[in-house]
Amino acid sequence: MNKMLFPVAAVALISFGCQQNKINYPMTKKVDTVDVYFGQSIADPYRWLEDDNSTETAEWVREQNKITNDYLSKIPFREQVKNRLEQLYNYPKMSAPSKRANHYFWYKNDGVQNQSVLYYSDTLGSDGIELLNPNTMSDEGTVAIATTSVSKDGRYLGYGIAKAGSDWNELYVKEIATGKTLDDHIEWVKFSSMPWYKDGFFYTRFPQPADGDALTQANENCKVYYHKLGTPQDADILIYEDPENPSCMFNVDVSEDESMLFIYAFASTSGNALYIKDLQNNAPIKKIVENFDNNYGVVDIIDGKILALTDCGASKYHLVAIDPSRPESSNWSEVIAEKDNVLASVSIKVGKLIAGYTQDAHSHYEVYTLNGEYLHDIELPEIGTAEGFSDDKNDNVTFYTMNTFTSPTTIYKYDVNTNKSELYKKSSINFDGSSYVTKQVFYTSKDGTKVPMFIVHKKDIKLDGNNKVWMYGYGGFNITLTPSFGLTRALWLEQGGIYCMMNLRGGGEYGEQWHQAGTLMNKQNVFDDCIAAAEYMISEGYTTAGNIVLQGGSNGGLLVGAVVNQRPDLYGVSLPAVGVMDMLRYHKFTIGRHWATDYGTSEDSLAMFKNLLSYSPLHTIRDVAYPATLVTTGDHDDRVVPAHSFKYAATLQEHQQGSAPTLILIETNAGHGAGKPTSKWIEENANILSFAFYNLHINPKY
Repeated sequence: MNKMLFPVAAVALISFGCQQNKINYPMTKKVDTVDVYFGQSIADPYRWLEDDNSTETAEWVREQNKITNDYLSKIPFREQVKNRLEQLYNYPKMSAPSKRANHYFWYKNDGVQNQSVLYYSDTLGSDGIELLNPNTMSDEGTVAIATTSVSKDGRYLGYGIAKAGSDWNELYVKEIATGKTLDDHIEWVKFSSMPWYKDGFFYTRFPQPADGDALTQANENCKVYYHKLGTPQDADILIYEDPENPSCMFNVDVSEDESMLFIYAFASTSGNALYIKDLQNNAPIKKIVENFDNNYGVVDIIDGKILALTDCGASKYHLVAIDPSRPESSNWSEVIAEKDNVLASVSIKVGKLIAGYTQDAHSHYEVYTLNGEYLHDIELPEIGTAEGFSDDKNDNVTFYTMNTFTSPTTIYKYDVNTNKSELYKKSSINFDGSSYVTKQVFYTSKDGTKVPMFIVHKKDIKLDGNNKVWMYGYGGFNITLTPSFGLTRALWLEQGGIYCMMNLRGGGEYGEQWHQAGTLMNKQNVFDDCIAAAEYMISEGYTTAGNIVLQGGSNGGLLVGAVVNQRPDLYGVSLPAVGVMDMLRYHKFTIGRHWATDYGTSEDSLAMFKNLLSYSPLHTIRDVAYPATLVTTGDHDDRVVPAHSFKYAATLQEHQQGSAPTLILIETNAGHGAGKPTSKWIEENANILSFAFYNLHINPKY
């Protein structure tokens, strides 16, 4: 569940470790725009920055980037940081192989390629044949693969590409044997899969937006289509639409035996309805679940029944069998019952169910019969994040990846029949993860709730309060944060920093109750959890106030903005990325209205309006000293439109009472983050790390 400017004085940076001169920011004009909510007037003086097509906005972006880039260019060790990031990034990366119709498919990046390349082979262990290389589709590597789907006979690859970071996709088809791209081309697609059926595939799309509105216009009237190979888009067959509910979005899937189409209907990011279509008899659409109160994900059809993973009647999810002829929940049969851990995934392999659980924010797997009889655990090589087990269900051999905070992706081959894992491919990287330790703690939040947090640092660390700490959080939309390797955190750890990942309420770490505890009128719990994490690190002697970096993106950008406004004294550096900063108007852009189940909207009620206003980052900025802040966003972000960050940065610059910089960096040809080319990733993270090092008075050594 996206001003006229006066001349800018040069940014004066004096010797490292000393206080900086106050920056003379561009003067941002104000307009007399006021909205009235339940009788209360709320000024929005920077409303004009919402117009991403205006020359004034473009000039504001140019001037803000100029002052930010000038500041960053004067950091004496920035090039060293960038060079070290390039060294760390430059190692071969590979995804786990996935089998489909006797082909193995995998992604590979030789080192610093802007985008990973899709390969295939009929045998394991070969170098493979290049099938899809997005690096050839643009000069700057800003075209990314957004989705892929292999036809059941293995003849065709359907794929979607995204340009310049936008969520808009274009769909194409390639003949695998010849590598020829067919004439099929579909536009105005967002968040759609491409499940194959006979000689074509299903997909969803939106109407073409008005000229100039593609990145901001509300996305409505989503429809389900079937595309037959060799035909133009305007000949595609409309399968389903819901004109009475224009805000509803859809996604699609097809059963493995091609007997049934599944349509997922979404009115928000929380909960979905489930519809089916009998493809063998071309029957009308049948609504299995009509409400949006819970989440449903179909695993497949077994003995004529729909095997579905759902939180209906089970906060931590269970697996149920649904008879399409009697879909009422009273007729469901439970296959895998709810447990203490969250059931996050289920896949079928050679007549067995592989169930993936989230156990205190790390992975745990169990194997069952198709009837739900427990067989055994899968012994994972280490504590971390395991993903995979989801390729050809008739092959007893499958693959999965393991990730930890201190080691990059390692691929394992798993034999379902013997329940044995063996190493398949290990990453070779210029980073010694054995020098660090990872531990999990459970600290106490404001209301007494125990919240988990991972802490990573060098083994010989001293708890003398002098350490610099990097804290990362999200806390929303039922999303679970689990251990993963990151090059920026690797570089941070190398310099003696401590890294913390907070598993805040609002996420999915402990099921739907944990999620709901951080939504709507409970949203302040998320911010309290984050503040309590910083206070824990201080009380335990890891660090002191002012030596903490707080980072988050999207909903995590909201987290950073809200928390820093509430407790600016705790943090030395604030890094909100592509954040949802205007909580009174977020729902008016692109897909923003779908987030209302987590946030509520300013029009819902007086109580909800006051709740949003109480933490909205844009509206809770005060005349106080704020920590050093680097806001980041992309000019093609059509999920959280950049106007959020524009208005927030302008307001922060207006009210900053301290000498710390409050800057914004707007990346061109970039979006919400997915598909960002390596070159832009390195450049952006060199900026972020250098900014953090500089403002925490760290002089990195290499």
